[in-house]
Amino acid sequence: MNDVADIVLGGAGYAGLFRAVSEEDAQAGLAAAWDAGIRAFDTAPHYGAGSSEERLGRFLRSRSEYTVSTKVGRLLYDDPSAPDGVDDFYGAPKRARLRDYSAAGVRQSVADSLDRLGLDRIDLLLIHDPDEYQAEALAGAMPELTRMRAAGVVSGIGVGVNDVDVALRFVRETAIDHVLIAGRYTLLDRRAETELLPECARRGIRVLVAGVLNSGILADPRHGATFDYRPAQRHTIERARTMDRLCAKYDVPLRAAALQFPRRNPAVAATVIGAGTETEVEDTIAMLNIAVPEDLWHELDRCA
Repeated sequence: MNDVADIVLGGAGYAGLFRAVSEEDAQAGLAAAWDAGIRAFDTAPHYGAGSSEERLGRFLRSRSEYTVSTKVGRLLYDDPSAPDGVDDFYGAPKRARLRDYSAAGVRQSVADSLDRLGLDRIDLLLIHDPDEYQAEALAGAMPELTRMRAAGVVSGIGVGVNDVDVALRFVRETAIDHVLIAGRYTLLDRRAETELLPECARRGIRVLVAGVLNSGILADPRHGATFDYRPAQRHTIERARTMDRLCAKYDVPLRAAALQFPRRNPAVAATVIGAGTETEVEDTIAMLNIAVPEDLWHELDRCA
């Protein structure tokens, strides 16, 4: 069994992020993660317009002893005219997303998620991308999540964001116990390192780090690679290529170092991986098991 106690399988990949994934391939990817020992799963209504939750639920129905986190902030509605590829999710059901960070919206979102998952409980609820809705989320969603935690409906509550400042506001102004920060604690982008990780450590808040490949550039820093879901700028590609050359000196794939990077910080409780198919999951597990020499970490730190 691999040492994956600090690994969470994210739900965007098998829900069609960037390219459609068949039901068969999605289930095979989930099975590969399970067989590798992964027992923590993070999903969201946003991922594949509900298909991530539905696929995860179908997989987990015959299994036990796992944890599931999902998110609130987007409600889904049937929409026969919904185009394919919205927010880069392909092959998704015909559903529209409506932002709603109210208390009522949270209750509706949780009920809908439980229905799609086919479960009677969610372990962790995160407010998803409240960047432009912070006031509504703080006034509506946050008190409702706090009430749910106090009532034992969920075990943990928090935020799932890409923006360090947004995460810090919720850390400092609310009683959350989890932060999922995506793309901001990676080999290329360490913005979470200065304030967010130390602040969470001081407050006993569990940090989950996602987006460690920065949407692909740290898997393959070729011309045309994406960084934060957009075409990477030349200087970013050059930094990634420099890191790639450093890794090659030690016969370590760049993606192995990128995937293992968050594990070096004791403030990080878990890494959320984005693998969506059996091949991607198996490759990710293999990368996590490659030994990365300390000298390489030092060289990568110097060019951060």
